[in-house]
Amino acid sequence: MAPFRIREYRDEDYETVRDMFATGMSEYVPTLCVHMLKQPWLVLLLACTFCLLLASSKSLLLPILAVTLLLATGRQLLGYIWSRYIDRCLQEDLLDIQATYMRGKGSCFWVAEADECVVATVGARPSEEDHEELMLKRMSVRKDYRGLGIAKALCKTVISFARERGYRSVVLNTLMVQHEARALYNGVGFRVYHHYVLPTFYGNLANCVVSKHRYDIPSVG
Repeated sequence: MAPFRIREYRDEDYETVRDMFATGMSEYVPTLCVHMLKQPWLVLLLACTFCLLLASSKSLLLPILAVTLLLATGRQLLGYIWSRYIDRCLQEDLLDIQATYMRGKGSCFWVAEADECVVATVGARPSEEDHEELMLKRMSVRKDYRGLGIAKALCKTVISFARERGYRSVVLNTLMVQHEARALYNGVGFRVYHHYVLPTFYGNLANCVVSKHRYDIPSVG
């Protein structure tokens, strides 16, 4: 196991943190594509296209090429929409990490260092829904440093921070494609308490399910 240490964010980490988040989120595009291919409306669309072209052209090659083109176009479109989502995140709390996470007593941002470089990140700030809940955000671990316990250690750092600051619980959100993240949080002790579909056009089209997780901090005394 590679030795690592967790410390608070510093200004010189800025570009590394943003690049790591963008790279990590980009890895979900293939999984998103598989998720989309399981949607009934898309399966029906592809099947109807194939059958109509087969019936009208009397050729197997044309419908195969058409469906392949549709899939390729859909892959590009999905990648573009996902990249827009990543860009939006980079323009929100990750645009000014110091202001968002480091200037208030109830929030913080940490990085994990290994081999003299930043290999993982996590942030925490008060939940907008309940001031007694701390929201865990922007967990990301570099691909070549996963499976070493770094993410679990970062989770425990956030939980300890929440306990010290008097929060009642730690909460976080995951998307339906974040299977490894869900397993990690479940192993740490988080429990899912709510699911919802993103209330946007693309969220409904892709059946984009968000799961809300909570870790309740035992009261002292």
